[in-house]
Amino acid sequence: MNDRNDAGYGENPYELVGYDEYGRPVYRQVPPQQTYDPYGQQQGYGYDPYAQGEGRQPAYDPYEAGRQPAAPAYDPYDTGRQAPVHDPYGAGPRPQQTGGTAAPYDPYGQTAAGGQQPRAAEQTAYIPQQAGPTEAEEEPDASARPQRDYHTEQFAFVEDPDQDSEDVIDWLNFTENRTERREEAKRRARSRLVALVVVLALIAVGGVGYLWYAGKLPGLSSSDDAATGTTAAPAAQKRDVIVVHLHDTAQGGTSTALLVDNTTTEQGTTVLLPNSLVVTTDDGTTTTLAKSVDGDGSAGTRESLDTVLGTEIQGTWRLDTPYLQNLVDLVGNIEVDTDTAVPDPAAKKGQAPLVAKGEGQTLSGKTAVAYATYRAEGEAQNAQLQRFGQVMQAVLRKVSSDPQGATVTVQTLAQILDPSLTDKDLGAFLAGLADLAKGGDYQTALLPVQADGTLDAEASADVVKDVLGGTAKSPDEDAAVSVSVQNADGSKATTEDARVVLLNGGFTFLDGGTAPGGTASTSKVLYADAAAEENATEVAKTLGLPETVVAKGTVPANADVLVVLGKDYEPSSS
Repeated sequence: MNDRNDAGYGENPYELVGYDEYGRPVYRQVPPQQTYDPYGQQQGYGYDPYAQGEGRQPAYDPYEAGRQPAAPAYDPYDTGRQAPVHDPYGAGPRPQQTGGTAAPYDPYGQTAAGGQQPRAAEQTAYIPQQAGPTEAEEEPDASARPQRDYHTEQFAFVEDPDQDSEDVIDWLNFTENRTERREEAKRRARSRLVALVVVLALIAVGGVGYLWYAGKLPGLSSSDDAATGTTAAPAAQKRDVIVVHLHDTAQGGTSTALLVDNTTTEQGTTVLLPNSLVVTTDDGTTTTLAKSVDGDGSAGTRESLDTVLGTEIQGTWRLDTPYLQNLVDLVGNIEVDTDTAVPDPAAKKGQAPLVAKGEGQTLSGKTAVAYATYRAEGEAQNAQLQRFGQVMQAVLRKVSSDPQGATVTVQTLAQILDPSLTDKDLGAFLAGLADLAKGGDYQTALLPVQADGTLDAEASADVVKDVLGGTAKSPDEDAAVSVSVQNADGSKATTEDARVVLLNGGFTFLDGGTAPGGTASTSKVLYADAAAEENATEVAKTLGLPETVVAKGTVPANADVLVVLGKDYEPSSS
């Protein structure tokens, strides 16, 4: 079957004029032209003088132009078909010339005669295999269209799913969570800072309150009050007090001291009480501290001291010399600055003393007892009392500051304590004093007592008021007349006889010791003021002395009447 575009059917051939924007070839129809045939034969599309045999040469098939452009038939008179030439003036490619008879090429589309060339050559066509451009795809002017080179990989289609959407959501969640965590960390940090400030403020307020309560604030302490002329309130301070009685089982005699723990000022003190201190007994009579310890026992003496000093003693610790020796050995010896050398009673003459005099002397249990109870001949009892105080403070420095450890030490002594004080209470009390002694907040003070055993208000104020927080109490107005008796006879039996007589007569007896002037031949009964003259006369009658011995004179402060027993005193027969 012949191709419909075959020249034999009278259809005009097509020629390639260019490519459209999609890269497809564009053809146009060649206008029909008359060719010269010298032999008078019609050879179809072209004549081939060298062709063998009859027949026509294959005509140009426009449907095959997309695959391979067809070559034109050879024409001996044809100068050759020229390639389409771009027409800058929009006239289209120059038509192919096929011989001398063809119309000459006119670039402006006009003939030599001035006529206008038909514009059939400007028509373009598409090959049958290609679809023509639609109206919506009308090609714009080439000069106004940007020349771009597009590739398939440069385009993304909206219908394609975004595979990174989940990753983006996860990243947003991560950043949001991290921001929230940072904000939460900042809030926690602010809360901790506020809590720390509150705690520090509470600690500061508590510390200032404690210092104020303890009287240690600058400008408010007791020392500052003394400098500014104001007085603190020692009675408002809290103290723990126990009384210690040291009994010398070898030589006899006792030594008494008060152990004071001021928990308010955190100060510990050993208050030494002389044996000559006058105390009041249960029956209203007066006696010395030494006689009270021997006769009234621990309970009576504790109550008598509370009355005289205005204190509140919690318990009594009776410490016999063997227990003191064991206590020093348990704590591991002590160091004392001894003020005298203590000879060894069992040593021969000329041997070294048992305790040497000097600073930092190491004392064992035996030597500590010897030093604490030593009293030289003619020496006042206060000197021996001071040595006892040194030993007690040295022992406290070696006792454990742990209440349980101190209790074990007390229990190891295996001594029978007074019911007013248990071993646990004593251990805890000693541990507190030990802590103060080790820290240097401990002192030893001697209670100043006059020759007649009474307390001087001014001299004893530092100890009674500041250390003990008490006040010395005077006898009541309705109390029995107190009589101080001094021995000028040289016999202790005389004093004892007078005591019994006075007590039986309803008077209060005060042991005044030995008269300062020594022995006297005549007894004396003295009173201080006229109101006591009558009482002095009654005392003389009770003792069997004449009224002529009654006279006005100096009487001790703690007594109403002073009696000096001379050689003229005759003891009663009863």
